[in-house]
Amino acid sequence: MKKAQEPCLVTIRKLYPKFSVTERKIADYILNNPNKIIHSSINQLAENLEIADSTVFRFCKRIGYKGYQAMKIALASEVVSPIQDIHEKVNEDDTVDTIATKVFHSNIKTIEDSLSVLNEEKLQLAVDSMIGANSIEFFGSGGSSIIALDAYHKLVRTGLKVHAVIDTHFQLMAASQMTKKDCAVFISHSGSSKDILHILNVVKSTGAKMIAITNYAKSPLSSAVDIPLYTVSEETEYRSEALSSRIAQLTLIDVLYVNILMKRGKEGKEALKKMREAVLVKRI
Repeated sequence: MKKAQEPCLVTIRKLYPKFSVTERKIADYILNNPNKIIHSSINQLAENLEIADSTVFRFCKRIGYKGYQAMKIALASEVVSPIQDIHEKVNEDDTVDTIATKVFHSNIKTIEDSLSVLNEEKLQLAVDSMIGANSIEFFGSGGSSIIALDAYHKLVRTGLKVHAVIDTHFQLMAASQMTKKDCAVFISHSGSSKDILHILNVVKSTGAKMIAITNYAKSPLSSAVDIPLYTVSEETEYRSEALSSRIAQLTLIDVLYVNILMKRGKEGKEALKKMREAVLVKRI
């Protein structure tokens, strides 16, 4: 049975890191203007981007379509009757159960889309870098700081030296003390938070390995780090794209945690055992 082709926009995000400069130019335009694309000819798109029609055609082939028209049809089905389908729309007369179903379906879709853009090579590099580091610092601003704390909560069980604080001043202080033997993990949906980029510049000066968990392949954060890991989320009527992304970010943290714990073998099991024994006194 032939496997169904994944959504056009998801495919573009998935392949983005592998695109050439010109391909990224086309990808950026499509991602930012999907509605314009479905009403534009290949000549109009090529003219807007000041490239040849054949370059656009090759891009369409590159992402798995027979040509520009085939890509437009696929894109139209996503834009006109999305991706933001019935599961994404919450109505005033919806019951509690109906709303619950829609929220669950939306979260499931976010996780599935994020899985489709997961790069195995980058994931492996991230796992190896974190295991090999003397110390790991998790950085996040605003809502992402909560994800950073969750990462600490998970990774401390592996026996690795991990740290996370919410206050940005404390984060800057921690960043300044890092070394080239350490690893920093930045969590930012947009990848353009001023606080995170400020911290990133401090970490960069220390030579520490840098990993990012973000939603945008083309952002100051993803361009500056050594290992970018991406999530995919769509904005809905009842929540912002950034809020939607947190479920994928948490899942990606779980993926890192399980991989690290498994790779550490006996050391990981022993660390997990010690942690469980330590918190056992808190139970009645």
